[in-house]
Amino acid sequence: MELADQVAVVTGSARGIGKTIAMILAEAGANIVISDLNVEAGKETVEVIKAMGREAIWVEADVSKSDQANLLIETTQEKFGRLDILVNNAGITRDNLLMRMSEDEWDSVIAVNLKGTYNCIRAATKIFMKQRTGRIINIASVVGQMGNAGQANYASSKAGVIGLTKSVAKELAARDILVNAVAPGFIETAMTEKIPEKAREALLQLIPLAKLGQPEDVAKVVLFLSSSRSSYITGQVINVDGGMVM
Repeated sequence: MELADQVAVVTGSARGIGKTIAMILAEAGANIVISDLNVEAGKETVEVIKAMGREAIWVEADVSKSDQANLLIETTQEKFGRLDILVNNAGITRDNLLMRMSEDEWDSVIAVNLKGTYNCIRAATKIFMKQRTGRIINIASVVGQMGNAGQANYASSKAGVIGLTKSVAKELAARDILVNAVAPGFIETAMTEKIPEKAREALLQLIPLAKLGQPEDVAKVVLFLSSSRSSYITGQVINVDGGMVM
């Protein structure tokens, strides 16, 4: 119960990695704010967390819009009177080769993945500065470090998240606000289930551990960065990728 009575906001947490992060933090004692655009799945996740004996609320928010990101944090403050952990997990993909990529495919990915992270950090920082403490964990991607054909928009957004993480970590360190990023590799999700078998075999050859990760692998690192065990770590990017990027 190392996060007992703390409050965590997890964006993009209706399902997948975000949901698993929310549940791991709840298991450690935190009360959770679930936020996503998938209303039905989000409310189901809230009920799952409540069944674990934690408080949980649902806030529908498009984090690419600053007013909705502000409302997410304001609602959290009104409900719980505090905020301890912000996990910026919300993200989308719109894959295409650059020469075929539409302006909308570029703009929408940058808006959610990068601007959405900025919006939420900016809103939460007001609370963290007053408290003189807080944890911000941004979910990046190894693609932001190595690039990937057909994902120029996604790779750019995640590279931006890494740069944002390091810059904000320097700005907020004096107030004991720790800012780090987790960069997953290929994780078993609904998205990776659609990868054809031959492509999956080729992918596994790029991973020294020769297997895809599990959402829990990412969530446990987020838990570590949220806890007192990481009190001297800020501005770092921790890869959870089976050794894919070294």
